[in-house]
Amino acid sequence: MAPSARTLFAHPLAALLLLLTPATQAAEVLVAVAANFTDATRALATAFEQQSGHRVRASFASTGTLYAQIAHGAPYEVFLAADQRRPQLAEQQGWTVGGSRFTYARGKLVLWSAEPGRADRGERYLATLTDGHLAIANPLTAPYGLAAQQALTRLQLWSALQERLVRGDSIAQTFQFVATGNAEAGLVAQSQVQNWSGPSGSLWPIPTELYQPIVQQAVLLRRGQDNPAARAWLAFLRSEPARAIIRRHGYDAEPEPEPEPEPEPEHGWRP
Repeated sequence: MAPSARTLFAHPLAALLLLLTPATQAAEVLVAVAANFTDATRALATAFEQQSGHRVRASFASTGTLYAQIAHGAPYEVFLAADQRRPQLAEQQGWTVGGSRFTYARGKLVLWSAEPGRADRGERYLATLTDGHLAIANPLTAPYGLAAQQALTRLQLWSALQERLVRGDSIAQTFQFVATGNAEAGLVAQSQVQNWSGPSGSLWPIPTELYQPIVQQAVLLRRGQDNPAARAWLAFLRSEPARAIIRRHGYDAEPEPEPEPEPEPEHGWRP
């Protein structure tokens, strides 16, 4: 009998040993991935495919766009969001396999410019920005865009900077605005800067108290419940080798705490 979703995901290390053995028949998993996680996904997919024999086919877009595609019947089997809200909503809609949702990474927001000496002035730079453009992702569809809006609001700069803002459909497009010089600076994911092969430019880490934690969650969609590659991929993401790759790409990736064991029922006897 095939293991239940609850059994499979309650013991990720056991699941990893079971699912990452060489596949007698390789399968393919179709994964919807938040744009900020593009570079990490490619590195993870390479390691996963070498270990498991399965294949990963990933589509990258903003979390909101991917959620809308799933709602309209896109054939994704796994959803790697840049927040926890959309996986929770998908769960509530009955689109997911119960017990499969977990946090795979925690993101960080930075102010970045391709020009040295610009963004490292941080809050002062933002407060005195009177020309040029500041790129952010669309807060309605991209969790990093929402974090940018929260940070600027808490700095009391959101209203003042409206004429200077350019919005990318995803955090990937936002980063490109800055990398190509179409915006002088941008609020982007630290992982993007860390994986950027061009000039290092200048950077200011946004204080984490200025925005809500960027908790990135994964979930198995119902279309993937009978696909061994989909289950193996999620088990792999929870393994320490995968977490090491995720950390190298600029994320926090500490394992979630194990749930407290339920107390043994009392039977009226005392020692």
